[in-house]
Amino acid sequence: MKKRKLRRKKGKEFDVKEQYKQVFAFLKESKIFIYAIIVIFFTFALIAFFVPVPESIIEQIRKIIEELLKQTQGMSFSELTGFIILNNVQTSFLGMIFGIVLGIFPLLLAMSNGYLLGFVSKLSVNTDGFLSLWRLLPHGIFELPAVFISLGLGMKIGSFLFQKKKLKSLKEYSLNSLKVFFFVVIPLLIIAGIIEGALMLIF
Repeated sequence: MKKRKLRRKKGKEFDVKEQYKQVFAFLKESKIFIYAIIVIFFTFALIAFFVPVPESIIEQIRKIIEELLKQTQGMSFSELTGFIILNNVQTSFLGMIFGIVLGIFPLLLAMSNGYLLGFVSKLSVNTDGFLSLWRLLPHGIFELPAVFISLGLGMKIGSFLFQKKKLKSLKEYSLNSLKVFFFVVIPLLIIAGIIEGALMLIF
């Protein structure tokens, strides 16, 4: 009897390996949506980099950057890192969850974030040359995949409307997306936030 009880308890234990196995299986299942986000993101980044940006848009982007600099001015490393991580986690989470409306919100975020990256990259190159882009690389290696995954899963959630069993699909996609968010996206954003916080203080 005791042995049976022990076996039952052991069976109910949280299996990290199994969770990650499910997470990566769902990511593989959702790859077409993630790839679509990547294409949209970099398309708009290239547009902002190579096509002249209208003055009205430049002014809006400058306001966003100035506001961000004001918010982070005088912060310590821990405060700055916490601010960056929290901001990125919130944006990624909302981009994923609001994908429930036909995946429109993730698409808009991919376009706007891609455009912003292209614009900032162009400014950086014009000021300090192409080598200045290396500053975006260290945290971008972790942050961009996290963003692509979140927005791609947001589109995946929105696709429930095209499934036969809509409510069942919505529940399945949402639960699996949340699991991916906690097991993959958040760790990537934490690493990216630490690197970005350090780079902002240095430069």
